[in-house]
Amino acid sequence: MNERLLHLAGLKGIARSYNDIWGQPQATSDHAAGALLAAMGVLAAGDAAPAAIEAAISAHEANERSELLPPVLVLYDDAPSWQLPASVAAAGAALNWRITTEDGALLEGVVAAELPASQRPPQGYHQLTLLRGSQALAACSLIVAPRTTYRPAALQGQAKLWGAAAQLYAVRSARNWGIGDYGDLLRLVELWGQAGAGVVGVNPLHAMFPHNPDHSSPYSPSSRLFLNLIYLDVEAIPDYAECARAQARVASPALRARLAALRAAELVNYAGVAEAKRPVLELLYTHFREQHLATDSARARAFEDFRRRRGSELRRHALFEALQAYFHRADDQVWGWPVWPAAYRDPASPAVAAFEREKAVAVEFFEYLQWQADEQLAAVGRRARELGMGVGLYVDLAVSIDRAGAEAWSEQSLYALDASVGAPPDEYNPKGQNWGLPPLDPARLRAAGYAPFIATLRANMAHAGALRIDHVMTLMRLYWIAPGGEPDDGAYVHYPFDDMLAILALESQRNQCLVIGEDLGTVADEVRVKLAAAGVLSYRVLFFERDGSGDFKPPASYPPQSIAVASTHDLATLAGWWQGHDLALRARLNLFPSPELRDQQIAERAQDRQRLLAALQREQLLPPGVSSDAQALPALDAACMRALHLYLARSPSQLVVAQLEDMLLALDAVNLPGTTDPQPNWRRKLTLALEDWAGDERFTALTRELARERTRPAGAPAAPAQ
Repeated sequence: MNERLLHLAGLKGIARSYNDIWGQPQATSDHAAGALLAAMGVLAAGDAAPAAIEAAISAHEANERSELLPPVLVLYDDAPSWQLPASVAAAGAALNWRITTEDGALLEGVVAAELPASQRPPQGYHQLTLLRGSQALAACSLIVAPRTTYRPAALQGQAKLWGAAAQLYAVRSARNWGIGDYGDLLRLVELWGQAGAGVVGVNPLHAMFPHNPDHSSPYSPSSRLFLNLIYLDVEAIPDYAECARAQARVASPALRARLAALRAAELVNYAGVAEAKRPVLELLYTHFREQHLATDSARARAFEDFRRRRGSELRRHALFEALQAYFHRADDQVWGWPVWPAAYRDPASPAVAAFEREKAVAVEFFEYLQWQADEQLAAVGRRARELGMGVGLYVDLAVSIDRAGAEAWSEQSLYALDASVGAPPDEYNPKGQNWGLPPLDPARLRAAGYAPFIATLRANMAHAGALRIDHVMTLMRLYWIAPGGEPDDGAYVHYPFDDMLAILALESQRNQCLVIGEDLGTVADEVRVKLAAAGVLSYRVLFFERDGSGDFKPPASYPPQSIAVASTHDLATLAGWWQGHDLALRARLNLFPSPELRDQQIAERAQDRQRLLAALQREQLLPPGVSSDAQALPALDAACMRALHLYLARSPSQLVVAQLEDMLLALDAVNLPGTTDPQPNWRRKLTLALEDWAGDERFTALTRELARERTRPAGAPAAPAQ
């Protein structure tokens, strides 16, 4: 073990060790530490390693000594005192401070050990400047935040809501173009809202790759700041009602037949959907330019307002899309900006500026599409509020971005582009996981005043009643894997947890958006303690809620500040879990490290089925005629599916959410982590069309029973199983 190497790694946030999911300590190897330092731009390997390590340590310490103010100072509005950094006091007397608030007001005073309570700015984003006389010595961003995240009125006290979780692409309908779209999401919210649900969750809606629609994982987006264009409801765009050319194209026998085939397909044909939508969207944009932009109509002014609100972020995103489309048309092997001609890889280059001028219409096309996507998602959020849903639409935030996409191109300096994030080995993934996504460098993020993090929260909270943060532990630490490394030889890198949690609370309150933290896997105790104190809902999955003996915990033991679900998109469905379908698939794809582990998990699953039936029996939820013997129930039926959701509904968890795949008793999971080509991940459609749900007994019975169970007054006897 190279102590000086690990000391340097620690200065950069790389942890020396961590406790794995089994509670065993795992040390960071010298190789991992050196490789991750290199990914951060710190060279600490090779023949000159000892000297390079000492030079890097000295440079880090010298920078800290010379820093009068940090890049950003995050304070709580109710803190008893606001301490200034020790470096300020060490700078000597006769210093003044000035705070410029975000609305332009000025607060001033003489530097002391702390800022006086009488001159504190309100919650928000301000600028703190230190001066000697009229000379500014240092400045930093000052963020003042509340202690807790937003909690909607419907979840105050002991209130409990229920709802559904959908994969939007999987939704079938008689009117969509072969993939669920924002129009389907609107109808989904109406359907569940009118049945009494208080929340409808959806997979990440982040911007993907229009040039490569088959890049379909919503957790590997091009950008988390903008929306997925393939979900546009083409016929709901206002220009469609005005554009005879677009209507004629859609009415043509060739396109009608193509759309019918896309709808009928068992799997989503992303490329086929994109090919059908793109020409019509181009016609709609041309119509908009000719009939609205050219006449400065009300819609043209609304578009310009959207462009102003989203500013340079929108322009740069659209510029990326236009550049990628341009280079991909010339060479279909161009998969992203890292293989563009060198002159275009820098967003600030003269070549990019020239392209923006010369291809202004192509760039504006993508701005127009983002505007329409934003309008359609906003309509979903409004409809949820009109229906009186207590939470409404809840959206999902992916843990990072794809290194080939728009956000990585725009923010290259903020990411450790050579490293990847993932997860260490655990029970469900014994080999660990490499998600192939680059992490934000914590030091660079802090130096940027957390602006990228703030922008991401705002973009995703804009139309949502709740935000689920995938792998919420990223606020404290992320598991990094070096280039070419294996998931079991990674290391945790720490982030400024307290600062990021405070910013999350501020944006949550400003956007009136509930926060759900997906805290599954290897979770440090500190994460759960601080998330709970901040009002973030914990994510509780039936499969994982066990006591020390392995039995399923009773519903009453679930924490109130949580969302309870039977399964997730990365786990087996209820029906698939019950039949061991997921284990058979993993064995077929050679995902077990050894035959012994495979056999062990098959044996444990048989035990777990028995335990689950025993748990239902304890709650008097076994459906009539169902034995507590797992062998007598080879396949999960609708009655048992409902009983398992009623089991969760009896918990004090403030939210209980059912996956649509579980409601329909699907065997195959949405996604099998660690697989790509062998599995049709993110492509499976639901077996029931949206128009048929209202008359389907699985939907009507489940929503009826959930509504009855979740509105039961405290202390009232439980509803009998149906």
